[in-house]
Amino acid sequence: MAYLFTHFSSGDGGDREQIWFSVSYDGLHWKDLGENGEPVLSSEVGTRGIRDPFIVYDEGLKKYFIIATDLNTKSRDWHAFSHKGSRSILVWESEDLISWSDVRLCEVGVENAGCVWAPEAVFCEEKNAWFVFWASNVKEKVFESSKQRIYGAFTQDFATFTPTFKFMDEKTGIIDTNIVRWDGWYYRTSKDETNKKLITERCRKLIPDAHNKYERIPSPVLDSLFGLEGPEVFYIRETGKWCLMADQYHGNKGYLPMLTDDLSTGEFEILSPDKYDLGARKKRHGGIIEIPHELARKLEEEVGVT
Repeated sequence: MAYLFTHFSSGDGGDREQIWFSVSYDGLHWKDLGENGEPVLSSEVGTRGIRDPFIVYDEGLKKYFIIATDLNTKSRDWHAFSHKGSRSILVWESEDLISWSDVRLCEVGVENAGCVWAPEAVFCEEKNAWFVFWASNVKEKVFESSKQRIYGAFTQDFATFTPTFKFMDEKTGIIDTNIVRWDGWYYRTSKDETNKKLITERCRKLIPDAHNKYERIPSPVLDSLFGLEGPEVFYIRETGKWCLMADQYHGNKGYLPMLTDDLSTGEFEILSPDKYDLGARKKRHGGIIEIPHELARKLEEEVGVT
C-alpha cells in the first residue's frame, strides 16, 4: 500500500491556501506532487481560500471526498476569522483522485459560531454514516467568554447533513480534533488551545453517552511538547505501527512524526530527522489516507512530481 497526504502550505493568505498532494510508500518519506509546484485544487467560492484539507474514502460510494476550511487569511484579521468567519465547509469528490468535482459549499456551522475550523470525518459504525466534526468559536451564555468547541453532524454523501450538535465542550478551548477507530475503540486526539499541547482520549462509542464516556490517556511525551497542532493519526501497514503526525507551528518547524505500537498506551517515539523526510514543501494542517500502490504511481505520472 501507499499513503496520500493532502495539505495546504506554509504561509497565510494568497496562493498558499490551496490543496497540494504528497505520496509516500512507507508513511515516513514523502514525495511532493504537482508540475512546477502547482496545487491540485483551488477554490473560487466562499472566501476563495482553503485550509486544513482532510480526505476519506467511502467504500460504498467508491468515492474519495476532501473536506476543508473555507478561509482566506490575506487580511490577517484573526479576530474576525474566529468570530465572523465562514460557517461552511468546502467539499470535493472524485472516483480516481485525479478528476475532481467542482467544489461545493456546505453550511454546517451553528448560527452564533465563528469560522468552521479544520473539519474532519470518521465513519461511525453505530450509525453507518460519516461523522463530520470541526471547531467553532462560540459564546453560549451572556456573561461567558467565547471559546472553541467541537461540533459535528452526520452525512451519507457529504452533500446533505443532519442538524449540527455539540460534540466536545471542555473547560478550555479545543480545536483540531482527529479520530480513528481501532480494536473496538475510538481514539480522539485534539489540541488544547490554552496550554498549546495535544491530548489523547478513547471511548467505546463515537458519540459518548451515560455509560460510555471518553477517557483521557496519559502521555508524558505529548505533555512534554509545546506548540503542536493539526494532529493526524494513521496506520502504517508495512510496520504495524501507528503514526501521529503533528504540525510544530511554534517555531514553524513543520510536521513531526511520532510512532507507537499501541494507541492505548499514550507512549510515542519521537523520530529523529534522519528517519523521515517530509519533502521540500512546508506542509500545514492536512489529512493522510492509505491508497493502493498502483494509484500512487498513477498520481505521480498524472499529477507529476514537484
